[in-house]
Amino acid sequence: MCLSLANGAAYMGQSRGFLVYGLDDHTHQILGTTFEPDKEKIGNQELENWIATQLSPRVDFNIQKLDTPQGRVVIFVIDSAGNTPVKFRGTSYIRVGTYKKPLSEHPERERKIWQNTHHSCFETKVAKTGVSEEEVLRLIDYPSVFRLLDIPLPDNRKAILDKMIQEQLIIHRPSCYDITNLGAILFASDLRQFIGLQRKAVRLIFYKGNNRINAIREIDGAKGYALGFENLVKYISDNLPANEEIGRVFRKDIPMYPPLAIREFVANALIHQDFSITGASSMIEVFSDRIEITNPGHPLIDTQRFIDHSPLSRNEILASIMRRMRFCEERGSGVDRAISQCEFYQLPAPEFTKEELFTKVTMYAPMTLRQMTAEDKARACYQHCCLQYVSGQKMTNETFRHRLNIEDKNYSIASRIISDTLSRQLIKPYNENQSRKYAQYIPVWA
Repeated sequence: MCLSLANGAAYMGQSRGFLVYGLDDHTHQILGTTFEPDKEKIGNQELENWIATQLSPRVDFNIQKLDTPQGRVVIFVIDSAGNTPVKFRGTSYIRVGTYKKPLSEHPERERKIWQNTHHSCFETKVAKTGVSEEEVLRLIDYPSVFRLLDIPLPDNRKAILDKMIQEQLIIHRPSCYDITNLGAILFASDLRQFIGLQRKAVRLIFYKGNNRINAIREIDGAKGYALGFENLVKYISDNLPANEEIGRVFRKDIPMYPPLAIREFVANALIHQDFSITGASSMIEVFSDRIEITNPGHPLIDTQRFIDHSPLSRNEILASIMRRMRFCEERGSGVDRAISQCEFYQLPAPEFTKEELFTKVTMYAPMTLRQMTAEDKARACYQHCCLQYVSGQKMTNETFRHRLNIEDKNYSIASRIISDTLSRQLIKPYNENQSRKYAQYIPVWA
């Protein structure tokens, strides 16, 4: 039944479907129900967990119970199908009247579901429907909307709501409002008030050592991304170890990781995540030797092209408004600047990896050339070559020596790393006939 409602919601262009126990089918009057989903089991599995494991792709749903004088009402709230119709054990179903039918028997409905899911986007879907003016202004931190967008706060409620409608944060209905996912995910005073979005809050975990055995502290965000972003980045930076640099007069602490790079990579994780992957959120994990920043979803471009390629996002409306609020760099320059900062701090090159359902950026703590693996060195060589190229320059043995802080007399060490990077087909000679002494290199895709 859950997948029928998920597919039916997608067919009707709605954000959710509802299955209600305890109402009369015809009059919708409350009759009450003795159904207790918490106690129901299929085999040895609890009902809710069993349903979740049978749906493909998984859609988020939750079960709510409401006690009234007329009796208990139980409501299954099911998100609409995302990028494809939902299947139960390999078969898609949909409600047709009062019947559950295989979707394959109704190709016109299946075609419309594909069209609706293809053209829908996360930001414009509804996070909470049927909300009064007072509730909108309570659930959304509207003063921060105007402050972060650098817009004067109007002195009347109508102008405030009109601007929020214009920014696609809310939708006006005849007698109420809907709060969109965009409005909630960015400006919610408490994401836990929005079913389906509470699990999208950012998670920050600090570990003792370089593995996940001992977590020192874990922080789950509750505010919308725009409200919590600055404090999140500041908290990370303030709780990272620092290197002490002795100046001419005073000692000063230099952050181990460049704050600009942390800021950019965290912003990218929030902006580019795939919100259709349920039960997962952006996560920042801090170890003694690295920081891992993970977001749900595969990248839309090759991880090797993060430096030069204009970013593509599943969430263009979200990306646009976060750039307007200056949470990340202008389009196409953010990752370049972050990697450039890692070079300036003499850090190993950050690593971008595509996992089964996630994209991960790893920033490494300082290490000596001897501590770096061959992969670390080749990655540093490739990224340095890319940065030189997008700056209108070419990589040479000299520029690469400076990147890894290799003394001039040890130029042969840099030559060996360049040679290894060439063999990995990450870079290529700028001119095939160039002399070895004055050789210049460009990325293999250039």
